[in-house]
Amino acid sequence: MTAIDDKYADFEALRKQAVALRREGLSRRQIRDRIQVDNNDILNRLLEGQPAPEWTKRPNAKDDLRERARELRLQGLTYDRIQLELGCSKSSISLWVRDLPKPPKRTREEASTIARRGWEATLQRREQERQETKRAAAETIGTMSDRELFLLGVGLYWAEGGKSKPHNPQERLTFINSDRDMIDVFLAWLDLLDVAKERLRYHVHIHETADIAEAERFWAGALGIDTSRLSKTTVKRHNPKTNRQNVGQGYYGCLSIRVLQSADLYRRVEGWWCGIVGAALSSDQEERT
Repeated sequence: MTAIDDKYADFEALRKQAVALRREGLSRRQIRDRIQVDNNDILNRLLEGQPAPEWTKRPNAKDDLRERARELRLQGLTYDRIQLELGCSKSSISLWVRDLPKPPKRTREEASTIARRGWEATLQRREQERQETKRAAAETIGTMSDRELFLLGVGLYWAEGGKSKPHNPQERLTFINSDRDMIDVFLAWLDLLDVAKERLRYHVHIHETADIAEAERFWAGALGIDTSRLSKTTVKRHNPKTNRQNVGQGYYGCLSIRVLQSADLYRRVEGWWCGIVGAALSSDQEERT
């Protein structure tokens, strides 16, 4: 027997021993210590084709996903559809099912349906992110002091309220808006300024194509009053050339709130706004110097 034959015989004997230990359920480390083989390449050759015992396998959170992906692939689903069903990446799906037969090529209609479902899922995810951002931002506001509400109301009025113009010098407080939240904040600001509700007049502005009665009920409900307390509604004529988007269900027009005997209050609001502008610009200038 040659030296090569001796080495081969020794290797086979060692392999037989390693395989027997593996089948007993020993780990690679335990086998290595038993047969005293420190070289990983040799150990790999000795254990070639022998599966690791179950107890040495780490649990994988994706095992269930992998099995489900394979089931769906066998049903003929494409990577895109499997991704929609399971929410995992295409790269993972490819690793899990690449040994399985490919499904038949999908039709144009199927491809369109998958693309639409994928876009719907994306839109849903974006909406969830949007709502979470808004919720987190709202929580940072906390409670509002009277001074904060006062300053906010001045800015709100000067942005959205009626103002005296050189060609129409009317000094009176009139606020009109289609956003109910804006209306609520404005009314809270008037309460802060001790403006009596008896001095307030309300009326709706709306296009003639809308449900006028429903709009009046909506705004009366928002104000907590009966519709009879509303002044005559201003109805705007419809212009067919105008491409309006605020139509259909949920369109209630705008609510106008006018404060009677408000010339003095209007002047003070204008002065408060000038004070805010001056303070803001002064603070900004100080920051720069």
